Order: sequence, then C-alpha cells, then structure tokens
Amino acid sequence: MSALGFIEIPFFGITAVVADVAVKSAKVRLLGIETTGNENLMIRLTGDVAAVQSALAAAAQRAGEMGANAVVNCIANPDPALFGLIYFPNTQNPLYGGRDQFLPDDYSKKENETMNTKQEALGILETQGLTSVLEATDVMLKSANVTLVGKEKIGAAYVTVIVRGDVAAVTAAVEAGAKAVGPLGKLIAAHVIARPHEDLNALLPK
Repeated sequence: MSALGFIEIPFFGITAVVADVAVKSAKVRLLGIETTGNENLMIRLTGDVAAVQSALAAAAQRAGEMGANAVVNCIANPDPALFGLIYFPNTQNPLYGGRDQFLPDDYSKKENETMNTKQEALGILETQGLTSVLEATDVMLKSANVTLVGKEKIGAAYVTVIVRGDVAAVTAAVEAGAKAVGPLGKLIAAHVIARPHEDLNALLPK
C-alpha cells in the first residue's frame, strides 16, 4: 500500500537536515519541500506505509534534537484527488523572490553532462536578514576551499546560503560564517551534511 508522508518544521536550514535523515532512514522518496509563507516548510515523502512511518519517526527525532517541533502525518492509500495538492507547477514567489517549492526536477541534468560521482559535503547557513548572510557568505568563501551553490529564500527575511566541498573545508567555512553573522542579523541555522542523500541534492543548485 502506497502512502504519503508530511513533515512540517521551521527554517530551511533545519528542514534540509531533517529531509536528509528521513530519506536515509527508510526506503522512501523525497517528493519535494514546500514553503508555507512563514518560517515553516513541509517535506513531502512517499513509499509504503511502514517505510513512511519509519521515516517520519526518524525525522521527528532529528528535528527534536535540533530544537525544532515537527508536525508529522502519514496518509495511507491517499485519495487520488489529493494529488492535485501535492503535484503542481513550481512558481517564484513575487513577494520575496524565492521558490514556492523545492522540487527534484528544478535542476535537471543538462544534455551531454556527465554525472558528478565526487561525494561533496553540504554546508548550510541560514540567517534572518540579507546583509548578515552576505557578510557570512564572504567569510565562508575566504576561510576555506568551498564552492558557493546559491541562496534560497523562504520569506520573512529568512535566507539560506549553501556551499559544497570536502567535509573539513565545509565545516571550517560554516563555523567561520556563523561567527561572522554577529550584530548584522540573527543566526538561524548552521549545519554540515557530510554525505547528502541524492534526493536532497536533486532539490538544490549544483
């Protein structure tokens, strides 16, 4: 029996880590991450009922460890009419310029592009305030050999910057960036994912 799983938690920096844990903990697929208009986002999963329930339990536990409250729900054998609320075209929010959803096909592989088999760590730094995240990004890029992936906005001045590189470099960069936020803004999240799941990687710029 197929099922849908939902995990609603605050902040993109925490959501990315929790989504990675969820898809690594059970045989589920990450359908996407949807913004809600405030700091909360919703992770969408699919798989059989037992796998989705296991992924939700792992996600809730990891969110709790990060100090975030997770609202989780599993819908077994969902009504077909529900899929109109799950699968819909992505748009750019005109208010803050961010994506309404993070989808696996947002960054499809280009023709003749070879697959990158190098496993790179992911560094995620989120602030409330654009000035602070730009300062932190500059510090991250100067402090270690990392590549800037891009930035994501979810509204309410929450901005996340993502970098890639080897684990040591990404860790050093994120630590330096977090310290640089200082009085310029509010540090929301600063995390390193050493070996991000391919489903999470698919949602992000390369």
